[in-house]
Amino acid sequence: MTMKKVTIGLGDENDFFERGRRIAKAADAGEHIPEEALVTFGDPAELVRALTPSRLALVAAVKERPDSIQGIADRLHRDRSAVRRDLQALIDAGIVLVESRVLPGHGVMKFLQVPGKKVVLQAVL
Repeated sequence: MTMKKVTIGLGDENDFFERGRRIAKAADAGEHIPEEALVTFGDPAELVRALTPSRLALVAAVKERPDSIQGIADRLHRDRSAVRRDLQALIDAGIVLVESRVLPGHGVMKFLQVPGKKVVLQAVL
C-alpha cells in the first residue's frame, strides 16, 4: 500500500508520544487522519549516516520507478552488491520497502518501493 507521504526526520520519545496523542485526539473527534509514514532518528549523526548522498540517490531512484535491486543498480550505473548494502540500510530504517515476487520459472525477485508518493526530509536542530 502506498501512502501519501513519508517524513524522515529527527525526534525523541516525547515527539513520538505527542504525535500519538494528536492522532488519538483526531480519531476521537472523528477527524480525518492523513496517511503518513514517519521515520524518526534520535540522533542527527545517525540520520546523516543513514542518508548518505548515495542512499538519497537510491531513494529517489526507487521512488521514481520501483524495481529490483539489479534494475536499480543498472539505472544508477553502480555495483549490485554496493546497491544491495545501501538498500538494506534503507530497508532497516523503514524508508524503502521490499516485497518478494515470484517469477514463473525464474525464482524470486526482491521488488523495492518507497512507501509514500512524497518523501519529506526534515531536521530541526
